[in-house]
Amino acid sequence: MIQVQFMKPFYTKMTGTKLRLVFAYQYFSITKEEEIFHFIPIEGKEMIIDLNSMQVENLSEVFVFQRGNRFVRLPLYQLLLVSNVHEYLMPLIEEVSNQVRPTDSEKQYQFNEEVESIVRNLEEHNLTRLIDDALEARNEALFHDLMAEKAKLTGGYAS
Repeated sequence: MIQVQFMKPFYTKMTGTKLRLVFAYQYFSITKEEEIFHFIPIEGKEMIIDLNSMQVENLSEVFVFQRGNRFVRLPLYQLLLVSNVHEYLMPLIEEVSNQVRPTDSEKQYQFNEEVESIVRNLEEHNLTRLIDDALEARNEALFHDLMAEKAKLTGGYAS
């Protein structure tokens, strides 16, 4: 069995829901038969993960590991099958997901802000329409009451 000894992406990039993990020399090593092999980026060097499905997309990418003059070539799908790479991959994915995706409370706060803004805008338009109606009806008392209401709504400024 192959065991991941060390795995740290040299570079990570989010593009939409895709996470790219790029590896470089000395950032990825495995043990095979109690010998440590270090990653060398001569063929494949990245993993592309869809964060919605949590699936690795470039399974045919070949990762090469070296120890002295010996090489181990592993397609990504095989590396995922015969090693503990998931143990190292999941914390990386979770860390990036937590940084990118807003929490439920953040989503709720953003939604509430949007709703408040829309309601405030509708109230202002409604007051403007009512002011126009008061002017048209020549109702001076209602006009002054509505202007005072609009001043409260807009923070002391009635346009």
